[in-house]
Order: sequence, then structure tokens, then C-alpha cells
Amino acid sequence: MAADLKKFSRDELKEFNGTEGKPVYIAHEGKVYDVSESKLWRTGIHMRRHHSGEDLSEDFKAAPHGPEVFERFVQVGVLRAARDPMDEHLPDFLLSLFQKVPMLRRHPHPMTVHFPIAFVILTVILNVVYLITGQRHFEQSAFHVLGAALLATPVAMITGPYNWWINYRAKWSPTIVVKVAGSLFLLALIVILFVWRLGNPEIMQVPGGMRALYLLLVLALAPVVTVVGWFGAKMTFPH
Repeated sequence: MAADLKKFSRDELKEFNGTEGKPVYIAHEGKVYDVSESKLWRTGIHMRRHHSGEDLSEDFKAAPHGPEVFERFVQVGVLRAARDPMDEHLPDFLLSLFQKVPMLRRHPHPMTVHFPIAFVILTVILNVVYLITGQRHFEQSAFHVLGAALLATPVAMITGPYNWWINYRAKWSPTIVVKVAGSLFLLALIVILFVWRLGNPEIMQVPGGMRALYLLLVLALAPVVTVVGWFGAKMTFPH
């Protein structure tokens, strides 16, 4: 039933104030009522205090009567929720969705980004442990974790622009530039290492220049993902 009612913005509601033959509307708890027939509202002002064309939800809390008075009046519409100025670029259906599932506004990227960070750091640690212990299963586990990073990183990168648009209006900044460039570089590094290790499973077993280069790229994963994570944290937890 409510879906068929007119949706009033706060500016639209102000037009129905009883002047120039207009009806008298007021809003309470998101519902808009026509109170034109009430003697107490005919002038557009109730008890010389409350103006029509307004949301009186807060004022009503101090009223000497309860919400049962609205049973005498016709509900003509619903009041749209006031928009935050930062949400002007977002469509109504998305704002409604955020009210039902709040996590969709903030969490997709901050949640998914933890996985590639953890996988990348673990890849570096396992390779270092292999060098110290000589136990090959650590190096093999590092390769498997690198594969997990290869799957998780694109997911985090896809959700990033979504949160950037939702919360920052997709505006460019030095922080965003570092995050985008760093993420692309990180993904390229992961792909190179994974394909290299997949094609040459013995790369870490044979000492030489190729092993040294491979290991150098593996170690480079740590500072790259740290920089990307650091600038992401600056956006999520600003000073």
C-alpha cells in the first residue's frame, strides 16, 4: 500500500502549508498526513508553534496527545529520508539497500583486501622459512598460498572502485593514485611469480642467478603490499 503513495521530499512538503488555497500537510515518522479538515490546522500553524509542511516527528514527542490523533486524517504520502550531502551522487535504490544491508556501504573492499595482504605476506614468510630450514614443503606451501593471492587480489581490486565511488565520489587524490598504481604493480608481480614457479617448479632448488632474481621478486611483495595497505588505511582511518 505504502509503495503506491506519493513520495515527498522535504522541499515538496513545505509547499503544502495552507496558503493560497493549498491543503495542509504534516509529516510524522515518515508518513505524510492531510490535516486540512482540522480546525487547529486551518491557518497552517498549530497552537502558534508548529508549522505545516514540516516533519513534526521530534515536536510530537512533547505533544499532550498520542499518535492516535492521526487515525482521523488521511495519509497522502510518505516522506523521503533526508539525504546526506555526501550521498547526492547515489541513486535512491542504493540508499534503500544500504538501509537494509549497511555492510554493503563500507565493507566490501575493507573486508576483501585483508585476504591478498595476508596471502602475500605469508608467501614471503614461507619462502624465507624454506631458505632457513631447507624443508621443501615450506616452499611448496608458499606456491600454494601465492595461488590464493592470485585469486584474492583481483577481488579486492574490483571492490575498491565500488567503495571509492560510494564513499569518495570517485575523486582522484594522491592516495588513490598510489593505491591504484600499487595494486596493479602487485597483481603483475604475483602473476609473474606464479607463472614462473608453475613453469619451473625447481626454481628455488637450483642456486644461481635465476633463483636469486625469483627470490628478490618474492621479497619485493612485502614492501609493495605494505605501501598499498598503508595508503588504504589512511583513507579508512584518517588522522
